[in-house]
Amino acid sequence: MPLFATRNIEDFPIGNLLLSEHHRAFGIEGLRTHPHAWLSAEELGPLSSGAAATLVDGKGTPLAWFGEYPDPAKSVTAAKSFLIVNPWDLLRANELYVGGLSEAKVEGAVHPNAVIEGFVELGAGSRILPGVYIEGNVVIGANCKIGPNCYLRGSTAIGDNCHIGNAVEIKNSLILSGTNVGHLSYVGDSVLGEKVNFGAGTVTSNLRHDGKNHRTEVDGVLVDTGRRKFGCIVGDGVHTGINTSIYPGRKLWPGTSTRPGEIVQRDVS
Repeated sequence: MPLFATRNIEDFPIGNLLLSEHHRAFGIEGLRTHPHAWLSAEELGPLSSGAAATLVDGKGTPLAWFGEYPDPAKSVTAAKSFLIVNPWDLLRANELYVGGLSEAKVEGAVHPNAVIEGFVELGAGSRILPGVYIEGNVVIGANCKIGPNCYLRGSTAIGDNCHIGNAVEIKNSLILSGTNVGHLSYVGDSVLGEKVNFGAGTVTSNLRHDGKNHRTEVDGVLVDTGRRKFGCIVGDGVHTGINTSIYPGRKLWPGTSTRPGEIVQRDVS
């Protein structure tokens, strides 16, 4: 997968915190975790109280446990915790984390003509400019320029040193550090790697006409993502030409590019 070609899953930021940092934040002495697991705090309660030794997913894969090794004989099956295997699992984790924020943390500057309806985390040195409308919970890193006149929708996480510009809409997406979506673009239910540049008018499609789940190719086989809405997966350093249109479920590998007006119907590698 494009994103995992340049970093380990445990080193992927979810809500601008590395997955490994989410694990450490639990601060439960003696707890061991699968490095690729997204863990629900409420499901770790029975483990810490001693009611069970191991939290497993529906396939029996250990996600978290006490002791040197997982104990399948003394386990509880997770309902909210899961293993991150594919990029769309990152979207699911980000939805749970960002969507669950209960307070704002603003270290940057918000223009009085911006509208925020939700909880926003805004990093130091970042600016939200006039005409920006934020609907739902959003996490924005440090030294970002947001706007003017853009629309950010809930469960979106934007890394450090990013620019989201004029007439851009971002919905339910992860955007890593150093990435620019400068103007006149739409990014929905997608994951963009580091130092990506979307040319003006780049649009991601995220909904099938028949309303069925999206499928995407993995090792030559079409895999059901389980998602009714799913955009694209974009590796580090990708540049798109102006007015690029990207079909749902498509993947652009690190360092690739598109021409102006290109329609991305197949993965780009």
